[in-house]
Amino acid sequence: MKHRIERPRGTHLARTLAEALTIPVLLFLGLLFCFPMAFHEPRPNHAKIVIADLAVERKVDTALQRQHPGGFQVSAVADAREARQAVLDRAAVAGYAARGGHAVLYVAKADGAALEQVLTKGFAQLAAHDHQRLTVTDVAPTVSKDELGTTLVYFAIAWNVPGYILATTLLRAVTFNRRKKLMTIAGVAALFSVVGFFVGAGLGFFPDDPSALAIAFLLTTAVATFSLGVAPFTKQFFPLVGLGLYIVLSVPSSGVAPVQLLPRFYQCLHAVMPLGNAVDALKGVLYFHGAGVLKPVLVLSAWITAGMALLGLDAWRHHRMAVRRGPEQEDVPEPPVEDPSVEAPTPTALPVHPHHFGEPLPMLEGTVHDGEQQPLRHAAVTVMDAGGRQLVRTATNARGEYAVTGLPEGFISVVVSYPGRNPVVRQKLLQSGVAVRSDFTLHDRRSGVSPLAAAPRR
Repeated sequence: MKHRIERPRGTHLARTLAEALTIPVLLFLGLLFCFPMAFHEPRPNHAKIVIADLAVERKVDTALQRQHPGGFQVSAVADAREARQAVLDRAAVAGYAARGGHAVLYVAKADGAALEQVLTKGFAQLAAHDHQRLTVTDVAPTVSKDELGTTLVYFAIAWNVPGYILATTLLRAVTFNRRKKLMTIAGVAALFSVVGFFVGAGLGFFPDDPSALAIAFLLTTAVATFSLGVAPFTKQFFPLVGLGLYIVLSVPSSGVAPVQLLPRFYQCLHAVMPLGNAVDALKGVLYFHGAGVLKPVLVLSAWITAGMALLGLDAWRHHRMAVRRGPEQEDVPEPPVEDPSVEAPTPTALPVHPHHFGEPLPMLEGTVHDGEQQPLRHAAVTVMDAGGRQLVRTATNARGEYAVTGLPEGFISVVVSYPGRNPVVRQKLLQSGVAVRSDFTLHDRRSGVSPLAAAPRR
């Protein structure tokens, strides 16, 4: 008689704690280090400045490099008009023109009030050194309710994070195929963009320009589609990947602090993260007459394309698995979805007895009988996921009963076998909060009854 080898209780407890704490600990460390490192010391970092007049450009470059080594990239333009236009075209964050006793600094508060203050302070010192009176001209002022130039970031976060939550919710919509999920994403993204736009424009937090609707739609769609596509490949680590991408890495690099004042690492993140690119695009359509919008729109579109490609790869992978299963399993229909459950506990066999408060409740239970409807003891019950991977294996008790909990939502296959009897395979759909019962009858192989004809009692 074979005996089950059980792990020591301490080992099981340690493994359970490790699995439960891995994601919170990694997220804690990410937040602990990323946010302070991004915001602890804002200073210019490769900010582009244009100077009217080549001779003045050399003098300004020398002075700025002395104040902020590596903080500015200075170039010359023909005159003050070109300096101003460079800021409007978002080719530079500031333009400077000096003639005689007067100097003009062109800035854009839409790039962030903190950046405007740093630029004004630096060029005020420069003008004072040359005994010039400095005039600061804001070529892209923000609305009155956005004095800091950061309100667009908060609206973008509202379109960003719910996109990830939408994807996690759709993973549990086991009756939706991929097409329905993508249509749902498009519909919800459209709704979010409309509601967010009317709240922002209606309450005066940003200008009333309907072009912002398209950017908001692209942001939510990009986040949700990519999340849906990457989930089957990251499995239990999907929450860590999603929170890491859309909060830990995205928020510090989004523009809460002007991008030109961030360390180089976060500037590079800003260039590729959907949140940062959406903020850039929103600023372009709302404050800069469309300047600088093409690149962030292409980046958002690339995230959507990547998500679609991952969904296609997952579909191809499951098709190959179905082909490998062969014609002998053609009686089992292919599930409409194969998404992983991101929050399911470990599949576990339960003792079959009346359940008391606080004990795990079975997700799947049933009985196994022989052809004369007598209970079969020690019948093997194996539960597999849609890809054929074994989730849990148990055996029936003296009354032919079995019970299992901790299974992922979606389609699972239950295989019941017993020596000398035809095995039976059945497919079940598991849903949150619903206990599924599946009873089996196993016929003697000598009776000539096909295992496919041995339908479950329930």
